[in-house]
Amino acid sequence: MHLPRLAIVDLETTGADPSRDRITEIAILITEGEELIEQWSTLVNPGMPIPQRIQELIGITDEMVAAAPPFEQLAEQVLARLSDVVFVAHNVRFDYNFLRAAFERLDMQWTTPVLCTVKFSRALDPEFPRHGLDALIERHGYTIDARHRALDDAKIVWRFLSDSLRRADAERLQKAWDKAHSSASNNVPRLPRGDLEALPDSPGAWVYRSATGQLLDIGCARDLRSQVLGFFTALRPSAKNKKIAAAVHDVETWPCAGELGAQLKELQLVRSLREQPATRAFGWRWLRRATQPPVLRLTDLLGSDPADWQDVFGCLRGEREATIALQELARQHRLCATRLGLEQGGGPCQGVHLGRCAGVCVGREATEIHDARLATALAALSMKPWPFAGRILVREHHAGSQRSATHVFDQWCLLGSAQDEGTLASLLEDSPARHFDVDIYRIINRWLAAPEHLAQVQAL
Repeated sequence: MHLPRLAIVDLETTGADPSRDRITEIAILITEGEELIEQWSTLVNPGMPIPQRIQELIGITDEMVAAAPPFEQLAEQVLARLSDVVFVAHNVRFDYNFLRAAFERLDMQWTTPVLCTVKFSRALDPEFPRHGLDALIERHGYTIDARHRALDDAKIVWRFLSDSLRRADAERLQKAWDKAHSSASNNVPRLPRGDLEALPDSPGAWVYRSATGQLLDIGCARDLRSQVLGFFTALRPSAKNKKIAAAVHDVETWPCAGELGAQLKELQLVRSLREQPATRAFGWRWLRRATQPPVLRLTDLLGSDPADWQDVFGCLRGEREATIALQELARQHRLCATRLGLEQGGGPCQGVHLGRCAGVCVGREATEIHDARLATALAALSMKPWPFAGRILVREHHAGSQRSATHVFDQWCLLGSAQDEGTLASLLEDSPARHFDVDIYRIINRWLAAPEHLAQVQAL
């Protein structure tokens, strides 16, 4: 495969938001085929302080850029170097968006084809899970003098491309190129606002919004940084995700101490931001003392105390789903629709004429025999019993971020969460009443089903 003229670019910046942050260093390597014909780099005065954490990460300080030229003095020569080339960068969206924003602030027009070497690496070596620059350096045994300095990072990208030409066959290279290359720079969506590079690798929840503030997506993840960054740099995003990513303007995140906390935070955000009410759930209460039909009554479980659910069966999403479930049980166990309350009025139920009812409604079968089958049928709808004697604490801690949280549950109900021991003590001393929430029930039920989570549970 013959490479076209490339401009391999790496930038260092004051942060990860092109609309707010500025460039502090630029490196451009110009290549023809397999030959490096020019290398150029310079520090850039960003016109703003470099955050301390960025100075510590990349080694570029405010003192180093104080005498450097601002971007407006470099723009013409940068533009000249980026003309009639394929713009190459490792995570091209980041570097391209910063330069696009810098040129736009000067009312300068710039467009060029692009190649993302992250996508190129993923397509060329899909068997490896990681394709960041550090992963390439480790995987291929590269050495680098100054990681996170623009020129050294750009040289690593060029070495990776050069080595790829020698180790892969032409067909494989062409397929990787086609997946990573875009002939139109307007196919590079703008990065959303928010310091994505600084996101922690802890669990957490996120919200994506458009430029007008419209809510686009809410979600949670085990690894917040990987999930959010991956959404905007996916190799083959779905049509839906591609559309959302192109429209995202702001990213807001909530790091959490663990996966359970992230799921609970997502639920809270969905309800508050989408104004989505709690999901209603229904069960069938068996009125064992009833002398006349119906012997079952539909019961709304939302907000009730599960400790009061004696003879309540099922946790179904709505009245229609609850009715369909009961109808199916009646069919399977030859139960009387009139006695169950599925049909109104006296006399024989329709099931008698169709051979689906043993005849309790017309005196052919004793109610005791019918209700014995009813008990067997309703057992299939029984709620999973709370597997503890009382309240439990679920303790979560993320070592990297040092975040901790403790969640208190009882009878599938969330009683509250605490970030410190003092708040937890108050919560345990004055616990709120149990109020059933089917969404909470599903979250904690799935979470407890994973054996590795049980070590985080403390029964009280």
